[in-house]
Order: sequence, then structure tokens, then C-alpha cells
Amino acid sequence: MTDFRSVEAAEFRLAMRNLASGVAIVATGRKTARRGLTVSSVTSLCMEPPCLLVGVHSSSETHGEILANGRFGVSLLGRGQEDLALRFAGGVKGVERFATAPWKQGVLDVPLLEPAIGALECVLHHHQLVGTHSIFIGRIVAIRGGSGDPLVNHQGALRALPPGEPDCLSSTASRTS
Repeated sequence: MTDFRSVEAAEFRLAMRNLASGVAIVATGRKTARRGLTVSSVTSLCMEPPCLLVGVHSSSETHGEILANGRFGVSLLGRGQEDLALRFAGGVKGVERFATAPWKQGVLDVPLLEPAIGALECVLHHHQLVGTHSIFIGRIVAIRGGSGDPLVNHQGALRALPPGEPDCLSSTASRTS
């Protein structure tokens, strides 16, 4: 398999712009040691045990803090939280990123955005460095539900999905069975 060249980063980035991804803030730490960043690389991994996967650039200040703390929170963003997503994506650093929104510490003592449309608390189950990023697999130990229209990243822009029919999948499933 080493006979195949990798595609160029610019080609890959252009292709991946077509994959709509949910937007979340991954955070860890407490008080002045809080660190967090915006990600669009979060996905469910398995149900037994319940785990998710998140990709984090190894040079980010949050990367080392997740490793040091062994736990992290994932706050799912929704409509109207574009500014917060951009704040955690760059510019402002460190604990200052947390200054413009209400946060609370979860059961794992990790920061969770209070107005998030959902939040998950994870203990670090596995970590793997791959190129410039690390894959963190978190075992989910607490969930806080919420509601709202999800914020997605598509074609390099943050957009809220329009409200949909709440039972569209179950309605389709019942018609096809």
C-alpha cells in the first residue's frame, strides 16, 4: 500500500468542504486552566461502551490539557452560536475564550456550555496521534440533553439547519416496513 501517493492537503480540504459536519466546542480544565476549541470532527463511535471520537490538532493548547486531565466535555452548538464557534476557533486564547458565554462544570468537572443544544462528558479512553492531529476516543459518562437547530460547517461557512419534521425518520421507517 505504500506505492500510492497521498492526495495534496488542498485537494483533500476542497473535497471535505462538501461534507456537512456538526460544530461543537471541546473543553477541559477548570478556573484559569480551562481550555477549549471549536471542532467539526466529532462522531459517535460505538454504543457498547458509549464512545465518541474527536480530532484535535496536536499543536492546540487544548490537546495537551485533554491528555493531562484525562477527561473532556463536548458542547454541541446550535443556531445563534456562530460567534462563539468563531471565538473558540481562533484569535482569543486560553481561559479568555470562555468569557462571553455562561459555562458550568459538569459531573467530571469539565466546562460545558449552558445554552448548548446538547453536552456530553467523556473520560479519555484512547488517544492516537495521526499526522498533525490526535484522535481522542472518549467514553461517555454523562449527557445533558437540549434542543434547538444544530450548527453545521458546510463549504467553509457556519449555518444552522432549518427546523425539520421531528419524526421524519420514524415516519419513513414505518412506511417502508
